[in-house]
Amino acid sequence: MKAFFKYAMATVVGLFIFVAIYAFILVMAIIGVASMSASSSVEKTEAHSVYCIDMNGTVSERVVDDEYASAMKQAFGQDETAKYGLNNLLQNIQIAAEDPNIDGIYLRGGSLAMGRATAEALRRALVDFKQSGKFIVAYADHYSQTSYYLASCADKLFVNSNGSIDWHGLAITMDFYPRMLKKLGIEMQVVKVGTFKSAVEPYILTEMSDANRLQYQVLLDDVWAEQLEAVSASRGISISELNNLADRYMAFQPQADYVTTGLVDSLCYMQDMDTVLTELTGTEDYVLLTSACLPQTTKPAVSSEVAVLYAEGDITDESGDGIVGKRMVKEINALAEDDDVKAVVLRINSGGGSAYASEQMHHALMLLKEKKPLVVSMGDYAASGGYYMSCMADYIFAERTTLTGSIGIFGMIPCLAGTADMVGLDFDGVKTNQLADLQSNMVLKGMSKEERALMQAEINRGYDLFTLRCAEGRGMTQDQIKAIGEGRVWSGVRALEIGLVDSIGGIAAAIDKAAELADIDDDYTLTEYPEEEDMMTKLLNAFSSTVAAFMPSVRAEKALEMRIGKAACESLKALEKMQKADPIQARIPYDITIE
Repeated sequence: MKAFFKYAMATVVGLFIFVAIYAFILVMAIIGVASMSASSSVEKTEAHSVYCIDMNGTVSERVVDDEYASAMKQAFGQDETAKYGLNNLLQNIQIAAEDPNIDGIYLRGGSLAMGRATAEALRRALVDFKQSGKFIVAYADHYSQTSYYLASCADKLFVNSNGSIDWHGLAITMDFYPRMLKKLGIEMQVVKVGTFKSAVEPYILTEMSDANRLQYQVLLDDVWAEQLEAVSASRGISISELNNLADRYMAFQPQADYVTTGLVDSLCYMQDMDTVLTELTGTEDYVLLTSACLPQTTKPAVSSEVAVLYAEGDITDESGDGIVGKRMVKEINALAEDDDVKAVVLRINSGGGSAYASEQMHHALMLLKEKKPLVVSMGDYAASGGYYMSCMADYIFAERTTLTGSIGIFGMIPCLAGTADMVGLDFDGVKTNQLADLQSNMVLKGMSKEERALMQAEINRGYDLFTLRCAEGRGMTQDQIKAIGEGRVWSGVRALEIGLVDSIGGIAAAIDKAAELADIDDDYTLTEYPEEEDMMTKLLNAFSSTVAAFMPSVRAEKALEMRIGKAACESLKALEKMQKADPIQARIPYDITIE
């Protein structure tokens, strides 16, 4: 027996030492790869350089330097989708415009996933870049519709001789769950304020209501109009002709038609782009630079600071990956108390979430605004709770295609009585007061008239507070806000017309306005918040997120997606998301996908 324990202990110790050594080697490898990545940037560019933007991957508001996560995935042999921050792309395009050694920009690839307002901001930066007199050239094997919208501003536009251009117009398709919920014995109990507050519709209807259809048709028409105008101006194709081409669904048309219709200048293969770039730069020795290789220019630190506070994702109270109310309030308070920060730009990209958290952040921003200027820059979304956070700002910028408004409140609680009946489950209990079991009763038995009335009164108070905050922030009456509220979503261009925003523009315009309101000149430091994590935190997060990919739950989710399809899996995730959310929400529908 002693020998058994002896050998068992030796085995455990051996395994521990092996794991420790393996972990040490792995971490050293990660640090090595990350260091190589970090050192890939150059202090000075060579003559005849070309900034190459690889248009494959995803673009979000801000991608904090994640070289450790990238290295970790490489170490585990995992595929990694390229991730770009809009902030970095905009900065790099400006660097490329000002650097005399950079001759132009090469847009390579064609499936860059991003929101419509993000694409609008990026395209505007590319159009502004052309004022430097430098070239932009674009090539892709296959252009997605959004990537073609971006690439259409290029001086020369190419597509693979056997490639495609996805030009077909826009559509919004929503999922509706009542028939599925009925099979599960679940009934969704909804209370809301706002004719257009459509976030609840997928759970109680089987098709779009007339009001919802109207608001999203208007929104879609506004977004498509911006896209048509931009492509028409760049390619010299009339708007009516672009609509005709969309009706033909150009991805299924012969490649020769892309040239004859003017969508591209020529067909070629990727290898042919070497000749094109040689001609444009005037040398065969041109240098392709990626974002990581551009020399980052920063102003010398000065006492005056303009802070950009990023708020992206779902709004939650205490935890989550998006805008967590408690964490964001701490960030806002810190900026308010920092005497070096002379003005704040709130960069918001959110469809909303918890009404309670939205009110807490609104209050913190009001206190900040008493001390220094506050300017809002809206991204793809600044709707419902996202607009709640924005409405008190001194000045609000939106893109033309930003989705904003959605001033409304709803509550949604599932009733599981049908499910309990299906499985033969009964409930009973005792209580001291009439409504002591209100919460469990609503879920297990369904709302009584009295309980529904209480819930509706709470929603009405929330809506009244929401509209009051908007009225105070925008200098309008509450009745004026309610007339354009009712949960209705608006494009940025229409939000300007009705007074929900002050101007159309991107984050650069917002920063300039903040500096102007703070009465500071160009001599200021621009700082982004929340601040970047330290190296150890990055390493730990990279390790945990990579290892999580091997967890049974993650692998089971992937297996389920393969079995029932991605769309069905996303529907289940939406139900899970709803179940975990705060009962009272200020948000747009959970998932709006513009195809």
